Amino acid sequence: MKVRSLSIEGLLIIEPRVFEDDRGYFMEPFNERTFKEATGLSVDFVQDNESGSVDNTLRGLHFQVPPAQQGKLVRASRGAVLDVAVDLRVDSPTFGQHKAVVLSAENKLQFWIPPGFAHGFLTLEENTIFNYKCTGFYSQENEVSLRWDDPDLGIDWGIENPVISEKDRNAPLWSSFDSPFTL
Repeated sequence: MKVRSLSIEGLLIIEPRVFEDDRGYFMEPFNERTFKEATGLSVDFVQDNESGSVDNTLRGLHFQVPPAQQGKLVRASRGAVLDVAVDLRVDSPTFGQHKAVVLSAENKLQFWIPPGFAHGFLTLEENTIFNYKCTGFYSQENEVSLRWDDPDLGIDWGIENPVISEKDRNAPLWSSFDSPFTL
């Protein structure tokens, strides 16, 4: 497993070892011991989620506030996504900044997003399947969304009219958000 830190502290790109031959490939998307050795992080994943989406579907920007915050290890097992994490930690030098990465079934990359980040993704291919390993259980009463197209966040999704839920279309703006997260 290779791990690459990004310009926003806490965000990691994880490249699992892939063994390929004439039959196809084999990989371990997650191994607790290998993950801990490679990242220095000890995490307990308590829930796996999977979504299937048509092309140009945008889901996000979502997160859960304390005491139900979640870290997420995400990947695309079919298709591809533009995956985005926004730093919500008020004492972070990158507060309000985002990082976008392409995750695909082809590149097999994974993105570690610790608690304190909003998360969203845009599908880049038809019938994309997206997988999440979460460190906290889903909590509807602690779930918060931010507008995907908020000009203050300045995320270039590369699309003007994605397929989007009513909840995400009407999510509040960054300027109205009072973050409970710290480093």
